[in-house]
Amino acid sequence: MKAVVYKGPRNVDVEEVKKPEIEKPTDVIIKVTSSGICGSDLHLYDGHGPDGLGTILGHEPMGVVEEVGDAVELVKPGDRVVIPFNVACGSCLNCIRGLTNMCLTMNPDAAIANYGYPGAGPYAGGQAEYLRVPYGDWACLKLPGEPGDEFEDDFVMLADIFPTAYYAAELAKVKTGKTVAVFGAGPVGLLAAYSSMLMGASEVYVVDKSDKRLKLAESIGAVPINFTDGDPVEMIMQIRQNNKNLMSSLRPGEEKVLGVDCAIDAVGYQALDRNNSEEFKPNQVLMDIARIIAPGGSIGVIGVYSPDPAGKDENEKQGYLTLPWAELWFKGVSIGTGPTPVKQMHGFLRNLIFNGKAKPSFIVSDRISIDEAPEAYKQFDKRDDVVKPIIKFH
Repeated sequence: MKAVVYKGPRNVDVEEVKKPEIEKPTDVIIKVTSSGICGSDLHLYDGHGPDGLGTILGHEPMGVVEEVGDAVELVKPGDRVVIPFNVACGSCLNCIRGLTNMCLTMNPDAAIANYGYPGAGPYAGGQAEYLRVPYGDWACLKLPGEPGDEFEDDFVMLADIFPTAYYAAELAKVKTGKTVAVFGAGPVGLLAAYSSMLMGASEVYVVDKSDKRLKLAESIGAVPINFTDGDPVEMIMQIRQNNKNLMSSLRPGEEKVLGVDCAIDAVGYQALDRNNSEEFKPNQVLMDIARIIAPGGSIGVIGVYSPDPAGKDENEKQGYLTLPWAELWFKGVSIGTGPTPVKQMHGFLRNLIFNGKAKPSFIVSDRISIDEAPEAYKQFDKRDDVVKPIIKFH
């Protein structure tokens, strides 16, 4: 079968590899119909992730069940399914607590297992024509309709991006009427803004430098903030201060809460230095969030933070970053972090889609064949016009 294989920094190729087989009675094999390329894949592509030469990439697959192991009872050949990026057993201590993002049994080296990422277990990725899915009864979310229908691009978002974005809003404790600042207008950032809208946020600001991505944010009702035009914290504060209804509703002293109630970091450790956009500054977004968050606010850090082998110094290489902890402490903020336990919201978000309440595919910019994947990675890495590429299999 064809698969996208990591060959080194900024080098992926499409190779013929062995088609997966049933290895355990609980396995399922799916024939992939759509597979997303994720911003997390770019960490590896850019050389900022662990060494993973030869890894079959991808953790956002959906498709049709082709074969099931003898112990599989809940899905059958022909079922249309989407697979969470988490690989999990569904029955260990963490899994039964809902922490399937931290399964204890599927990776001997850490409490995390994903498809197609070095260090996250020995699981081939989903940017391939077929995928082996361990514990298929747990993993497979059954979908209505037929491959290629009007929901295809929406349903593939359920593998990672839509649940991850929704979880980011949950980490930031977004609720009806709250104000939200989302840093990053990539796929997760855009859908975090969208999820905040679904949760009833009264104002959502989205910070980025890409005009195309910010126009997408504006199209869903968010306020675009281009950090190349100035300090995004000051820009958000100025907009809020210019809101006559807001200012006239404040009593003396309440101007101290003009920062936002909720902030979401959808960038992570490959954040750009606002003073030098050619360089990374891993703590840039966190520093900005510390300034814009209101006292008593909540922060959701969904952007990936990990040791960076390409870091500028030993601290960055180890993942040690400087934070304004005193400011955060005195503001009494809460902070939520970590990878997404997709299954917690998998079925609910699916239902929003087929009932017409959510259409996360508005972020999809490119639909490509697997042979076009190397060029798609190259263009996606520019973090501009290519917002969300999806590999289509026919």
